[in-house]
Amino acid sequence: MKVGCPKEIKAQEFRVGLTPAAVNELVRRGHFVTIETNAGQGAGFVDSDYEKEGADIVGSAKEVFDKADMIVKVKEPQAIERKMLKSGQLLFTYLHLAPDPEQTHDLIESGCTAIAYETVTDVNGGLPLLAPMSEVAGRLAPQMGAWTLQKANGGRGADVTVLDKSLSRLRYIDDVFGHLFKNGYASQKATAELASQADLIIGAVLVAGAEAPKLISKEQLSTLQPGTALVDVAIDQGGCFETSHATTHADPIYEIDGIMHYCVANMPGAVARTSTLALGNATLPFIISLADKGWIKACSDNPHLFNGLNVHDGKLTYFAVGEALGIETVKPDLKALSILH
Repeated sequence: MKVGCPKEIKAQEFRVGLTPAAVNELVRRGHFVTIETNAGQGAGFVDSDYEKEGADIVGSAKEVFDKADMIVKVKEPQAIERKMLKSGQLLFTYLHLAPDPEQTHDLIESGCTAIAYETVTDVNGGLPLLAPMSEVAGRLAPQMGAWTLQKANGGRGADVTVLDKSLSRLRYIDDVFGHLFKNGYASQKATAELASQADLIIGAVLVAGAEAPKLISKEQLSTLQPGTALVDVAIDQGGCFETSHATTHADPIYEIDGIMHYCVANMPGAVARTSTLALGNATLPFIISLADKGWIKACSDNPHLFNGLNVHDGKLTYFAVGEALGIETVKPDLKALSILH
């Protein structure tokens, strides 16, 4: 298979979809890999690192898209990239379609087959390709929140409360962290009461593939302490605060009604090399499977990979996205497609 990896063009996105080690694995298996020049530079990989492993370096994203059967990226394709997608081409990347009707429409119109990292599952019901970046974002969120607050009296200890709707998760937190911080069930009442007392609120809710539920409304901002910082880790899925909108590392913060918002949509991009390596370790087995078998056989053999399918042949194939955007959803018949191919 011809595998292509363009340079990420989303603002301040320095991660890269393929590492030199991934290129080595693909080339050794007889696949052809095309990398856009300087694609890995932000993550600490130069063109020669890829060339040593057998990749072909080209001067533009268009050349990558023109040559490749499968495009491997990190972030969702931007408008100019979506115009380069071809019917029948495979796209493997983060998509976050539920809050993004324009991207969804463009992918459907392109005729490509798009598998989203964030909806690939595992045997435990987890999201193995979302988890590595969630871990990075989880470590960054308190740092970004503290920076957003810019407390002049710096040095006071933190009184932390974690709210969740998963009782097993709350038990785990209690077992591991004990008295270090409090936890409680995330009812609307508990969320509102604690939010009104907080200096920093980190929102990290997730409904796989769907638009994030809104935990704090615009009206509730008036009940928060002036200068409270909201860090929205769920911004890729539309954000879990009603007043959230995506920002960039270059201009990360805005203020509404005296409440500071930090809503950077690619937070792990701030630590590009660490994030690239972590993501690459998780995606590589799936990339190899897709390249070795083609997407139909790979998804037939692995229903968890099939759960990542969001768009195919001009149709939306992921129910939660269709529900969020009001678009009809169709699930492809892999057996019928196998016969056709």
